[in-house]
Amino acid sequence: MKLNRISPVAAAVAAIAAAAPAAAEEIRGWNTHAPDYPVSVAMDHFGEMVAERTEGRIEPNTYHSAQLGEQDQAIEQMQFGGIDFAVFNLVPLNNIVPETQVTTLPYAFRSVDHMHRVVDGPIGEELAAAMEPANMVGLAWYDSGARSFYANTPLNSVEDLEGLKIRVQNSDVNVAMVEALGANATPIPFGEVYSSIQTGVVDGAENNWPSYESTGHYEVAPHYILDEHTIVPEVFVINKDTWDSWSAEDQEIVRQAAKESAELQRELWAEREEQSEQIVRDAGATIVELEDKSAFIEAMNPVYDQFVTDENLRDLLNRIQATE
Repeated sequence: MKLNRISPVAAAVAAIAAAAPAAAEEIRGWNTHAPDYPVSVAMDHFGEMVAERTEGRIEPNTYHSAQLGEQDQAIEQMQFGGIDFAVFNLVPLNNIVPETQVTTLPYAFRSVDHMHRVVDGPIGEELAAAMEPANMVGLAWYDSGARSFYANTPLNSVEDLEGLKIRVQNSDVNVAMVEALGANATPIPFGEVYSSIQTGVVDGAENNWPSYESTGHYEVAPHYILDEHTIVPEVFVINKDTWDSWSAEDQEIVRQAAKESAELQRELWAEREEQSEQIVRDAGATIVELEDKSAFIEAMNPVYDQFVTDENLRDLLNRIQATE
């Protein structure tokens, strides 16, 4: 009987191969903002934490400044696996995750703090679960502040919006909201807003302080009325196929890193809001602060009638508004 012998060299190679760590899995992240934006910094921090805690098994790499496409394109890529993770505003998700429509309704939240309490509790878990049929796993909630209208003509009241062409995100709720105010809703990509105001394609748009400032929109639309019509959270999501491919241990590492990145983002966001407001005011933009928003709120009744159409959505809205 002849025995097969393994040479010392072959044995050594086998030992090294067995001891070597598995090849790193790069996962691609999408982000619309510039690298220094609070969302961007937090997503980079997420990547660093995951790479360190998985000992290099998973290496997240975020592509900022919409390098992988505009948000609508990124959502489609996320569903089909072209993108592994992202932070999305809930407005563009309305058409594929109906439950998110309620959170994007004007004046659904009383304040940013109220929004945090809602999404950090059972309702947030419920909304995250509703994303799974769209092949996304919701892991954490980022802040995007309150959105208000701005234009290249004076805005002092709800009447001043009548007839204006206002850029909105691609969402039925946002279109209905703007049209309820007598304006003409114009969905165009975020990256085209500055030039569209310059060339008269639109007269204005709506957004939060940091986006209004960082894009330079205050230069071409220097009239900002703080109606704070929507306070919409942003969600940190992972492609479900990517998520399901990981061990329970790695899933927990990724989940915890996403939550910690959200905590950082909220801190950075609060700081950035103050800085952005100061920059815009110093630049001489006209800021109108509203003590009474009742005219805006009352104008939204048709929007609620149009979109809160079944008992499930009505119940969700009631629970949001009942959250202390």
